[in-house]
Amino acid sequence: MLPKNFHKLEIFSGLSPTSIDLVIPLLEACSYPGRTTIYEQNQDAKHFFILVSGEVVVKHKPYDGEAITIARVCPEDVIGWSAALGRSKYTSSAYTENPCEMVRIDVTELRKFCQKNPQLGKLIMEKFAQGIAYRLKSTYDEVLALLFHGMELLPE
Repeated sequence: MLPKNFHKLEIFSGLSPTSIDLVIPLLEACSYPGRTTIYEQNQDAKHFFILVSGEVVVKHKPYDGEAITIARVCPEDVIGWSAALGRSKYTSSAYTENPCEMVRIDVTELRKFCQKNPQLGKLIMEKFAQGIAYRLKSTYDEVLALLFHGMELLPE
């Protein structure tokens, strides 16, 4: 059962009730307790998620070091978007900080939906792209903060 008020998510703004009804079969509700792995880096990327409630931490482990936090995800953000971008594996891991409710979307089913409903599919994909672009900016800021951690920069 989908979380109540899921239809109020930003991704659905501007969509008609009929369009939302067409999209609903793509959505799978899922809940995770706190301190739980949602997906691991290098795991097959088959789904992406919209966080409805809770907080998720996204970490990346470089081959030569410890895992680093690259994002803290809040409700309405998209996670697991490696799948949405057509990558075969997740490039990071995601963990719940506290209990979370999410909507999971299977990318294979989304592609089929877009072929059957090209106009609505394009609109939905544009909305996902906006969410992903926002996350990329957030990730950039997190990585930049990590790079500058402990550095004292002298004024020029």
